[in-house]
Amino acid sequence: MNIKQYLDSTYLKTAEQAGISEAENQAVAKAFIQEAIDEHFKLIMIRPEMVAMARKMIDAAKSKVDVGTVIDFPLGQSGVQQKLAEAQQAIADGANDLDFVCNYEAFKNGEVDLVKSEILQCTALGLEHHKIVKWIIEVAALNHQQIIQLSSLIKKLVINNFKEDYYASVFVKSSTGFYKTPNNEPNGATVETIILMLENASPLPVKAAGGVRTFEEAAEMIRLGVKRIGTSGAKTIADGKVSDANY
Repeated sequence: MNIKQYLDSTYLKTAEQAGISEAENQAVAKAFIQEAIDEHFKLIMIRPEMVAMARKMIDAAKSKVDVGTVIDFPLGQSGVQQKLAEAQQAIADGANDLDFVCNYEAFKNGEVDLVKSEILQCTALGLEHHKIVKWIIEVAALNHQQIIQLSSLIKKLVINNFKEDYYASVFVKSSTGFYKTPNNEPNGATVETIILMLENASPLPVKAAGGVRTFEEAAEMIRLGVKRIGTSGAKTIADGKVSDANY
C-alpha cells in the first residue's frame, strides 16, 4: 500500500486563524505545497487564494501532485451562485479537485430542493471541466440518520443525472475540520461515521477528512474502503508517527 497516494495534505487556515501575518501564512502554505511535492502526496488541499501559487510551484517542479481547494468554506451557506463563482475561479487558477461544503444546515431544516439544486449544478460544472468534485457533509453536525440520508441523496443525484463513468469523480467527504463540537467531541472522521458513509454513498467514493492521526488509523480507513484521507499531518502519518495536528 502506497499510503501517500491516499493522502490529501491539507492547510486551510487563514492568517487570523493561525495567529500570524498574511506573509507568514503564505510562507506556511508554500512549505505545505513544497512538502507535498517532495513527498509525492496525492494532493495538496489549499485555500482558494493559494491555488494559483500551488499550481505554479507544482508545474515548475514537474510534479504530479494535484491541487485541491475548498468551495463555500467552511459553512456552505452562501448559495449556489456563490459556490459556482468560487468554483469557476478555482478552475481558472488550476485546481484539480473542488471540495464543496454542502449546505448541511439547509438539509437539516428540510430544504432538500435547495440542497439538490446546488449539488446538481456544482457537480455538473466540475465534471464539465474534468475535475474531481467532493461534497463535504460535515458529519459532526449530523446525527446518524442524517448522515445516511445526505450520503444517499448525493449518490442518487449523481446516479440519476450523470453517466457511470463519472461516479468515481464525485466523492462524499466527511468534514471541514472547522466545525465546533460541544465537549471536545470528534469533529472529523470516525470509523462509525465513515462506515455509514461508505454503506450509503457507494458506488461513489468516500474521503475521510479530519481525525486521522496515525499510519494505523489511515490504513484502517483504507481497509474500510475510503479512497482519500484529508489531513494536515500527512508527512507525520506517512512516516509512521503520531500527528498532533488538529485536522
